[in-house]
Amino acid sequence: MKRLVLFILLPAFAACGGKKEETPSTAPVSMVEEKPAVEGAKVFKISCAVCHGPDGKLGLNGSKDLSVSILTLEERIALITKGKGVMPAQENILSAEEIKAAAEYSLTLKK
Repeated sequence: MKRLVLFILLPAFAACGGKKEETPSTAPVSMVEEKPAVEGAKVFKISCAVCHGPDGKLGLNGSKDLSVSILTLEERIALITKGKGVMPAQENILSAEEIKAAAEYSLTLKK
């Protein structure tokens, strides 16, 4: 009787256990960890809004109204990087990626 039960249950246990069949992932595997994109609005709020205001129009300490500025992206990046007048250079404070993100965000403040 024990052999009969063992004979019947052994295939059932064998079917339940064992190695699972692995299916290949369709997602590409990256060997380089990607950094999250820098949020220009966040950088602007922390570093620029003190003088320019959240909408770019504050004008504190003689800062320009960014909503009417005609500077290109490249000119804005250069200005933020090197500073001008009372505006301090940010090249030793912000990364190049953060400077570019803030400059791109400042373009969205146009009227």
